[in-house]
Amino acid sequence: MISEYKVFKNYKRIIGIDEAGRGPIAGPVVAAAVILPKNLIISDINDSKKLSLIKREQLFYKIKNLASDYAIAVVSSKKIDKINILQSTFLAMRNAVSKLAISADYLLVDGPYLPMKSKANKIKIKGESVVKGDQKYYCIAAASILAKVTRDNLMIKYHKKYPRFDFLHNKGYPTKKHIEAIKKYGIISIHRKTFSPIKNN
Repeated sequence: MISEYKVFKNYKRIIGIDEAGRGPIAGPVVAAAVILPKNLIISDINDSKKLSLIKREQLFYKIKNLASDYAIAVVSSKKIDKINILQSTFLAMRNAVSKLAISADYLLVDGPYLPMKSKANKIKIKGESVVKGDQKYYCIAAASILAKVTRDNLMIKYHKKYPRFDFLHNKGYPTKKHIEAIKKYGIISIHRKTFSPIKNN
């Protein structure tokens, strides 16, 4: 893990972008955009999937307190069914960037794609995609933590409303217990109707 400013030395403010929730069959997709101070090093920061629940929660609040700026955007399961998960991910990323109060001159996006193009809203900042970027740069790792904790907390709220589907533990992913609950009780409003195995039923 390295500071983005050590690699991209010509830029004063760099945005890190990542998402959570592309794979589940229920719930929204969430994206976060984070600008960290140039000389800030947050110990233990890493790809959110490699951190314990407690460590993620601790870093979630630490990042929010120490970041120069951050923003989080949520795209619903209904929208995902309408425009597909890839476009919904791009939409969440663009919305997160548009909510930032501080301007930046470069952005780094986790994954193989840049979410720049859209007739409705377009990111005009230069940037690049970075495969496994959440394991390489602090700003992307920070964004991954904000996105994942936010989405997990949303799924915990859904669990309280729909306890039969065990969202507390599966977070919307197609676990055996989740699939069995769908077969027994049917689907609910936050299920993604265009995702397998739901679309096959």
